[in-house]
Amino acid sequence: MAKTIESLMKEKRIFEPPKEVVEKSNIKKFMDAHGIKTIDELYKRAEDQEWFWGELAKELHWFKKWDKVVTGEAPYYRWFEGGKTNIAYNAIDRHVKNGKGDKIAYIWEGELGEVRKITYEEFYREVNKLANGLKSLGIKKGDKVGIYLPMIPELPIAMVACAKIGAVHSVVFSGFSAKALEDRLVDAECKALITADGYYRKGEPLNLKEKADEAVAASPLIEHVVVVRRLGDAISVNMVEGRDVWWDELVKDKPDECEAEVMDAGDLLFLMYTSGTTGKPKGVMHVHGGYQVAVSQTLRFVFDLKDDDVWWCAADIGWITGHSYIVYGPLILGVTSVLYEGAPTYPQPDRFWEIVEKYKVTVFYTSPTAIRLFMRFGEQWPKKHDLSSLRLLGTVGEPINPEAWIWYYEVIGGKRCPIMDTWWQTETGQFIITPLPVTPLKPGSATFPFPSLAAEVFDDEGHPVTGQGGKLVLTKPWPGMLVGLYKQKERYEQTYWSRFPGVYLAGDVARKDEDGYFWIQGRADDVLNVAGHRIGTAEVESALVSHPAVAEAAVVGKPDPIKGSSIQAFVILVEGAEPSDDLKKELVKHVSVEISPIARPDSIIFVPDLPKTRSGKIMRRVVASLVKGEDPGDVTTLRNPEVVDEVKKLIEEEKAREGR
Repeated sequence: MAKTIESLMKEKRIFEPPKEVVEKSNIKKFMDAHGIKTIDELYKRAEDQEWFWGELAKELHWFKKWDKVVTGEAPYYRWFEGGKTNIAYNAIDRHVKNGKGDKIAYIWEGELGEVRKITYEEFYREVNKLANGLKSLGIKKGDKVGIYLPMIPELPIAMVACAKIGAVHSVVFSGFSAKALEDRLVDAECKALITADGYYRKGEPLNLKEKADEAVAASPLIEHVVVVRRLGDAISVNMVEGRDVWWDELVKDKPDECEAEVMDAGDLLFLMYTSGTTGKPKGVMHVHGGYQVAVSQTLRFVFDLKDDDVWWCAADIGWITGHSYIVYGPLILGVTSVLYEGAPTYPQPDRFWEIVEKYKVTVFYTSPTAIRLFMRFGEQWPKKHDLSSLRLLGTVGEPINPEAWIWYYEVIGGKRCPIMDTWWQTETGQFIITPLPVTPLKPGSATFPFPSLAAEVFDDEGHPVTGQGGKLVLTKPWPGMLVGLYKQKERYEQTYWSRFPGVYLAGDVARKDEDGYFWIQGRADDVLNVAGHRIGTAEVESALVSHPAVAEAAVVGKPDPIKGSSIQAFVILVEGAEPSDDLKKELVKHVSVEISPIARPDSIIFVPDLPKTRSGKIMRRVVASLVKGEDPGDVTTLRNPEVVDEVKKLIEEEKAREGR
């Protein structure tokens, strides 16, 4: 029987949450405290956003309480207007003042095996010393500070120190090129940069300061560069006199107390740059008030974090996932987090599982890309380790195909850990469509909007549709939402709010089934129109990956004079599988059976690897441009730019074989 998205949406496999998870869950405690008997009743009560988010905001510290929870109208909603607060105070100060200073905030493990355990008290002192150091450099409320650091404890310390004094941080992923850093520093009008001498990746020391220097040379507003000693003698760096200062020397004699700047709820907290389909990166703006409530309370309810949990969000802090759910969310909740510097498969494919076992991680959050990578290496690696400490699992970043979901559930979670498959964006700042630990799960579905939030799938005319593909939209405001794009008011209004007035356009394609479950298909530009049929590239990729010989797949459209688009697939095989024409035929037949003959690839090219971002996402737009014979543009920020020429050569060889 064909496994179309429609049939997946009628998926009979429903995974009920374990009773002990439900009974002990934070969401159940919240319901009990408010006399709410059923989950349906909770969703109904939470439609009153003033009540729901007002109750959750009481969990945090406010110098002055807000006047109203949400005011204004699209696209300029305001959350907790009139409230005075500071996210840094909620992240660290109140824990120290409440006697939790001895609790471990971060367990950091370097790629070479170094370990640092940092208590909330130690974190608080380090933040304060850096905050005072930044003040001594002339950084004040409203100034922009660029942060270009690897996954070391100084990264969250730097972010929280900026927030504490009211400075606005703009973190740039350490894997980005000098040019990418320069673009962001210039656009954000950064006055200072915090970076490091370098870091380790797959055992090799990499010079980060060199890239930072190149970017700073073209950033006229940068006055100071603060440098962390990460590599020490393993690398030599150039320090510019009068501009550059070592972190340890800056903070050496600074006081370890620093009063938090009193901020308006709507004051800017950070800029996070995200790529658009066209044009330069967009500086997404997030603020103190709504964001701090959103990230802490969604984390509390979705991942059910409690005082004795060890939480590991295996993302990079350079992305929104890291901002929200490695730094601010966990710190506000006062939980212990794992922070890991290195590659997931270095020195062996079981590095993640070794860390889970070593620190008894209870809740683990990673990407479908990572899960498929681990699947490729096989079950033997996780089976070497005791993963029984795990209670909940999660995924983020892209739609997860049901095969990867089941593997994750069975092999990593031992069939006992519910999977929180979360959909959200840089722009949303927080989980939007997500299960709760009490939600019955369907493999491959992100389930429902978080309580009090509202999503729909619209057709081209703006009508809600069920059982068919359409545009994913958000029809109610949410507290973690962006407040605009930095210096690009018109682009903000045009990109997100103009297609359906008053409604937020996510830019993703999704479907909603008859039970109300949402199925994310991917970006709108990742949906192909093949002979009048809308086929999601993620759908075809999922079918390919479900074949035992396939580790990863990328599917793009190839212009076709008759069908509009034909389907071009690029396939990475599992170890031991050999490429052959027979295997190509087998895969084409497999997709026909899994989805429909309409969705079968017109061409399959076996590749050793695919162009990927530093966080491991396949760059389908780069692959699509190669298929069309177009210039893929700047690929220097990719994790593996050398693969681009290799894929291009294989495409040309395939064309030659086809006689074109």
